[in-house]
Formats: sequence, C-alpha cells, structure tokens
Amino acid sequence: MRGGYYFHIEPSNTFLAGGFWDPNSPDLKRIRQEIAADDKPLRKIIKAASFKKHFGEMEGDKVKTAPKGYAKDHPAIDLLRYKQYLLIRRFDDQEAMSPSFSKELVKSYKAMRPFFDYMSDVLTTDENGVPIE
Repeated sequence: MRGGYYFHIEPSNTFLAGGFWDPNSPDLKRIRQEIAADDKPLRKIIKAASFKKHFGEMEGDKVKTAPKGYAKDHPAIDLLRYKQYLLIRRFDDQEAMSPSFSKELVKSYKAMRPFFDYMSDVLTTDENGVPIE
C-alpha cells in the first residue's frame, strides 16, 4: 500500500529498485516495531534464493548505532538500523541492451513481491495483526 517501484536507464548506470525510500515517521516506527517483535519473516524473505539472485541484499541508509528506543545489542539490530528499506538490481550496459532485458526486469520485480507483501501487511495492521481501518 506504500513504497514504490523505480526504473532507471542510463549508460553505465541502469538499475531497477523498489521499496521504502523515505518512509514517514509512523511507517518507519511500525516497520521497526514489527521487526523487533519478530524478525524471522523478513529474514526469510531476504535470505531466499530468488531474493539473493536478484538483489544480493537489502540496501538503504542506516542509523550509526541503534534507533531511539532500541538497544544496541537487540538481536535484530542489523535490520532495525535501516532508515530506508530498498531493493536494487543493477545492470551493465550489455545486459541492458540484451533482447531478454525486459524479461529480466519482470523476473526481478516478481522477486520483489514477497518483500512488498510483507511490508504491506505490516503497514496495514497494528502490532497485534489487526487490520487498521
């Protein structure tokens, strides 16, 4: 319900991206709240073979130590430190000019879907999993 998709084409700088580039404070707080309570669902998504193949790892700006309200030694601090939750796949010029390029774009956006489904569920429910009206 939030977040977005992005596509950029430029010589030596072609990439697709998606995610939450600048989540507002309530959304970022809710995302962190969910990760702090149970990081397993997000970890499963970012460790999946399809995710790794297309994106490698999640990207985005992070706070230096720990966000306000979270201990520096929280078990999910690596995920809680993010201020942005981004997925990026870069293409070299040869890949971007390939006849199969559009098919690769579609595959990558499909690989992004579990991440968006997770975030949409988080951002449309409260901490008890009850839909927000």
